[in-house]
Amino acid sequence: MKVLITGASGFIGSFLVEQALGEGMETWAGIRKSSSKAFLQDARIRFIDLHYADKASLKQQIAAHAAEHGAWDYVIHNAGVTKCLQTSDFERINYLYTKHLLEALQETGNVPKKFLLMSSLSAHKEGLQTAYGDSKRHAEAFLQAQSNVPHVIFCPTGVYGPRDKDYFLMLKTIRSGLDVVAGFEPQRLTFIYVKDLARAAFLALQCQTNKGGINPHPYEISDGRVYFDTEYTAIAKAALGQKHTLKIRVPLAVLKAVCQISEKIAHLTGKPATLNSDKYRIMAQRDWTCNSAPAEADFGFRADYDLTRGMAECVAWYRANGWL
Repeated sequence: MKVLITGASGFIGSFLVEQALGEGMETWAGIRKSSSKAFLQDARIRFIDLHYADKASLKQQIAAHAAEHGAWDYVIHNAGVTKCLQTSDFERINYLYTKHLLEALQETGNVPKKFLLMSSLSAHKEGLQTAYGDSKRHAEAFLQAQSNVPHVIFCPTGVYGPRDKDYFLMLKTIRSGLDVVAGFEPQRLTFIYVKDLARAAFLALQCQTNKGGINPHPYEISDGRVYFDTEYTAIAKAALGQKHTLKIRVPLAVLKAVCQISEKIAHLTGKPATLNSDKYRIMAQRDWTCNSAPAEADFGFRADYDLTRGMAECVAWYRANGWL
């Protein structure tokens, strides 16, 4: 079996590659030539730099690849962006590039046995509208309209684990003795450990029970538990061995202003900001609960890691690799 994993050099992508190799598949990592291969060192990995922006070029690449190596049996489209300088870039990269890839696969006669789109829970949270979420939702809608493409859509909740930089920043803050919380109303949070997410992806790809290989709904993926923000901090502190922290609750109005300022600075420096208007809306969202029961019912996924086990393994990796 041959699998293409786009966005393979990123946090989630590198674990998808490892899972594919563990499944014994011929694994093609879709990455830009300029991307780091720090976590893609296995000699069995094959690399390809696909030109998503130019559909004509992309079609030529896919046709040439299939002629030489055979078509991919599975495609996991994990490539995308979570922060941009221009909000229009979300639509271009997360939606249009997905559209180009799907059209190129179909127009060259190389439709895979199953196409998995890695989307996001933030695309479906009621009352939450972000440029990122909109772009993911548009990509989902286009895929769902392709009746001849067997597919599955994943909408994972907060993904954490070794190599991740976003939750790592939160851990560094807690390790410094500060517990910075957004808003005064408690948050209900859900999480998925990256190894569980990668395993779930291949369970879904290889599952033969869904009619025609097309699932009518996106799958929300989590460890099946709900945590309050105070529980997250307590678990993180235990993993870090941090006994005491100073809790600082930042009013949402202040956080919004900080994000707006950060966004303006980003436009001046030409570097996307971690704190921006989209990020503010995500942090202000109080309810991140989701339902992973359909994933268990349809392809037998149950998480091996709860937050306590996953956080302990994650912190151990950060320490072993000099991040903490």
